[in-house]
Amino acid sequence: MNYKKVVMEKDKKLALVAHDNKKRDLVEWAKYNRVLLAHHRIYATGTTGRILEQELGVEIIKLNSGPLGGDQQIGARIADNEIDFLIFFWDPLEPHPHDPDVKALLRMAVVWNIPIACNRASADFMISSPLMDGDYARLVPDYNACRERQIMP
Repeated sequence: MNYKKVVMEKDKKLALVAHDNKKRDLVEWAKYNRVLLAHHRIYATGTTGRILEQELGVEIIKLNSGPLGGDQQIGARIADNEIDFLIFFWDPLEPHPHDPDVKALLRMAVVWNIPIACNRASADFMISSPLMDGDYARLVPDYNACRERQIMP
């Protein structure tokens, strides 16, 4: 597999997502890290975005709620290189009717090699990394062969 470098600029584009039982955790985490988050562009799904905007006092780019397509909107933005990071506090103990969308979102993050934090500890490590303070060239698999493959009729 060939790779190409995609530069994540100093001001990163972060997606913050949380299931209902994890929204409080995400909001507390974001408030604690408000200064570190301040210069980044933040995307969020539905209710999470409204709560974060109120609590942090910063503009949040709000998408649909997860069950209404917000997870898929974030996945599309990852594929289009419009999101650099995914912080998704998901609830592993509750069934979710939109679970296929959640799995698809996590899959997009892996396919496009963006950092993913699924709990507070991993989010703490990521947000405090020295790599957050500058440009970072991440390696992304070159999928041109897949895009250009010939399909036999």
